[in-house]
Amino acid sequence: MRFLIYASLIVVTGITGCKVAQPVILPEARTMPAAFSAAQHDSTGIGDLTWRQFFKDPLLQQLIDTALHNNPDMQIAMQRIQTANALLLGAKNAMLPSVNAILSAGIDKYGDYTMNGVGNWDTNLSPNISGNQKIPYPVTPDFFLGLRSNWEIDVWKKLKNKKKAALAQLAASQEGKRLLTTMLVSQVAGYYFELMALDNQHRIIRRNTTLQESALEVVKAQKEGGRATQLAVQQMEAQLYNTQTFEYSIRREIVKAENQLNYLLGRYAQPVLRDSGFMQKAIPEKAIAGLPSTLLLRRPDIREAEWQLESAKADVAAARAAFMPSFQITPYAGINAFKAQLLFNGSSLTYGLLGGLTAPLFNQKQLQANYLVSTARNKEAWYQYQKTILNSFREVGTTIEQLNNTRQLYLLKQKQVTALSEAVASSRELYIAGYASYLEVITAQKGVLEAELELNEAKKAQFLYWIDLYRALGGGDK
Repeated sequence: MRFLIYASLIVVTGITGCKVAQPVILPEARTMPAAFSAAQHDSTGIGDLTWRQFFKDPLLQQLIDTALHNNPDMQIAMQRIQTANALLLGAKNAMLPSVNAILSAGIDKYGDYTMNGVGNWDTNLSPNISGNQKIPYPVTPDFFLGLRSNWEIDVWKKLKNKKKAALAQLAASQEGKRLLTTMLVSQVAGYYFELMALDNQHRIIRRNTTLQESALEVVKAQKEGGRATQLAVQQMEAQLYNTQTFEYSIRREIVKAENQLNYLLGRYAQPVLRDSGFMQKAIPEKAIAGLPSTLLLRRPDIREAEWQLESAKADVAAARAAFMPSFQITPYAGINAFKAQLLFNGSSLTYGLLGGLTAPLFNQKQLQANYLVSTARNKEAWYQYQKTILNSFREVGTTIEQLNNTRQLYLLKQKQVTALSEAVASSRELYIAGYASYLEVITAQKGVLEAELELNEAKKAQFLYWIDLYRALGGGDK
């Protein structure tokens, strides 16, 4: 009766302790807008394309392939997945019985005034035992060879939720690798187009250098004929020297970009093969973004945050279950004897089964602290998930507007370059004819150089915004 009373108290206390662990109530999710902008209502977007479909340049495809195989961060991400796999394996096996093979040997010297001491001495005097059954006295050996097992019955699904949390962490690590792939593809493509833009910028400088050298020869000839001053020659020379300095600045930027790209490719510095037709490469006129709701399925960072949230929920459930009593079953079987020569005797066979109920009594504060930590992390994961969704919508909307504005800027710069190129030719002819000053020639040459460089930058910006939009829509992981 006392045993039943004590057992009931333990169970009641354990169940009462569970009242501390109340379910977590999370805030309501914000409703995502139906479209990124009033002009965007496409059901599919460029994010659905594989990176091979999106980037058709074979040289760029080779660089991306190299980066995906050799990039150090990608290799680190693969090891994180292996770690998550190992943790999941451990969580799965925690639900299975543990079986241990045991070979043990020991001795005991019991006191003369103890139950074992008196009992062993008295047993040896009994006429009911044979010589092999006599207990060694006063030192009693003990030999055991067999199996012992322990199994926690997952009544409250504590172990199941730990397994669920580990599975969610594995999925999150896989999404983290997808996110890294998306970022890596966009970074490699960005540096590739930046190098192409720098090459084109270098060609612009060389072309304008040749143009200014020709103009300088004209002014020198005019000076020899008495139609120009030394000041005009000096001004033209200064402009030429200034233009020539740009070439070395561009070379410096090319080396810097190549080294950064080689780092992403996981290799040491070397020349990067690239296309030379930068200004001839076309960009689609319309940025097809698709529906915002598709970001929930496409963007790896959103999927990663979602799995982190699932893992946090499972951790909360496991922390709640820790307040409940646990059921343990401990069976064993083997051979046991107090004499080594009798160990393998058939009569030495032994087995047993122990079942136990364990309820937390004096560690409630520790369990409560663990639960509070898990609930805080659950809410943190929830807010991180909402933040990631909000940020993804912001990125896509901002990039679309930037892309559209840059496209209009590029069209106007094209017209400006055409007009200034004609102005350079006109100023040269007028100067030779005596209807324009050398300052007008210098101004025209300076203007067309600046406009061509700005046109080049506008073209590069379009490519970079287009790549960024592809990344923001979750593209590049396939």
